[in-house]
Amino acid sequence: MHRNQIVLVTGATSGIGRATALDLARAGHRVFATGRRERALESLKTEAAGLQLETIVMDVTKAESIAAAKAEIDERTSGHGVDAVVNNAGFGLGGPLEEISDEALRGQYETNVFGLMAVTRAFLPKMRERRHGRIINVSSVGGRVTLPMLGAYNSTKYAVESLSDALRVELRPFGVKVVIIEPGSIATEFAEVAMSSVESNSASPYAGALADAAKLRAMFDNTAVAPRHVTSAILKAVQSARPAARYVRPWRTYMMLVIASLLPTSWVDALLGRMTGLTKAKLFPAPRLDPSPSP
Repeated sequence: MHRNQIVLVTGATSGIGRATALDLARAGHRVFATGRRERALESLKTEAAGLQLETIVMDVTKAESIAAAKAEIDERTSGHGVDAVVNNAGFGLGGPLEEISDEALRGQYETNVFGLMAVTRAFLPKMRERRHGRIINVSSVGGRVTLPMLGAYNSTKYAVESLSDALRVELRPFGVKVVIIEPGSIATEFAEVAMSSVESNSASPYAGALADAAKLRAMFDNTAVAPRHVTSAILKAVQSARPAARYVRPWRTYMMLVIASLLPTSWVDALLGRMTGLTKAKLFPAPRLDPSPSP
């Protein structure tokens, strides 16, 4: 039997975050669902009618927003704070790394890495003082295997993996467990947001690959599974007395990681290049011959 806990979920306006907030509340936990979109949070609260789910507008990239949310949660919980944090807020940025601006790259890190750490640092002290708590970081299979055209996003997830590994050891003496969730292809807004930044540009040296962006999006959609595959792992991470350090979902994604680790790097590179159109045939197509006879 698990005891009901107070759980903060970031990025709860859609996708995995929204499904997680609802499933945790249905399991009897008191949930503070946060995000930037107030209207989406109102919709979530309506759907969760009758459950212990409360919403708070919070932008993980703004220190004052995190501080205000923390103060409000402390007030609503009579100073207790939260027992677990689910760091889910994040988004994907697609495109060749050469063509991603410094501003866009920094924005990716502000949300996916620095925002995650800012929220963790804000809510961790009370858990550490009680010698009990959970930090659950939603990473990605892309934090273990890098996909071309998603290098910016994947690099943030590699950072999340490393930060989580360090936190897990640092916080262990204080009774705070750190868990990493590694989703594969999930049916959420992620692919739409990530691939929307991959625009076909005939002037780009990557034009041949960018023209196939729709095929890459279709591949994501065809292999995607429902968010419940991930939320079930997050529930385990919150409720289990001895949670695993990592949960990979869905299970077939774990098999992909195993296979990738066994193959030579050159084979994996060639396979990923073909999947994303990053081949000589795509990038340097043979010129069309003019069928008209010469004068």
